[in-house]
Amino acid sequence: MHSTQQVNSSLNKIYITDLDHTFLRSDLSVTPFTKEIWNTKAQEATLSIATARSFYSATKMLTGLTFNAPMILLDGTLIATPDKKIIDAKFLNTNAANDLINEAIKFDNIHPFVIGLKNDQLDETFDFPLTQTPTQEKVLLNYRDDARLLEFEKVTAKERTFKVVYMATKERLVALTAHLQNLYGDTFHFKLSPENYTGDYFLTIVHPLGDKAHALVKVCEYIGRDINDVTVFGDSINDIEMFKLAGHSLAVANALTEAKTVAKEVLSHTNDEDAVAKYLQQTMKRN
Repeated sequence: MHSTQQVNSSLNKIYITDLDHTFLRSDLSVTPFTKEIWNTKAQEATLSIATARSFYSATKMLTGLTFNAPMILLDGTLIATPDKKIIDAKFLNTNAANDLINEAIKFDNIHPFVIGLKNDQLDETFDFPLTQTPTQEKVLLNYRDDARLLEFEKVTAKERTFKVVYMATKERLVALTAHLQNLYGDTFHFKLSPENYTGDYFLTIVHPLGDKAHALVKVCEYIGRDINDVTVFGDSINDIEMFKLAGHSLAVANALTEAKTVAKEVLSHTNDEDAVAKYLQQTMKRN
């Protein structure tokens, strides 16, 4: 992955895209066409990402792409430059997070994935439980070679934990979400969404300001640009607040109905049809 060390304030537009089911194809690939259009567009505009993925995961998938603005990572709980400078980080309250983890075990004997930061060099932790739901088992198949993985009989939050993630059936997580929200209120931000790779659901629990919308504001402050200059792409629940803030928002054709309803524009192509790249290509033709 390539990056520029300085953000050029003369670049006329800012484009920030979600990854899964938006920029990435369903097989998690980036096509040569998308790479070519993206890197060409980066010569005249500010380009970056806003994703639930970590720095490790995102950069591994985006090799060969140019970024010239900080990246919004881990659902907005981390903002970092491509050369690993941390711009902002929103960690969970450790005691409250561990209390929540214990409560979920008492309520439904369900254990989470816990994602955190090991050090300021963006080395990450990905702790997973010995007792797993069928959904977690399926998801972990995609992480077999991930060096961050550590298994625990009981996973706990640590000092630099970004998020606690539950994966299970919709029915199970709807009940768990309602129970935890009733107990913890505004202590955490709760995001319940479909898990499109398995057909089940996931519940992501983060800092109350740990979302893409707050992170987008921080990025604009950092690069000295107005949020109305930003165009964002997305497909899911965690993109909605970002859609509301940005000057222009686009949902890919395969996006959830909830995201399409909020987006200012719905693209005619899906992520598997290089929707983001085709839109960027059109903007180059207009300029």
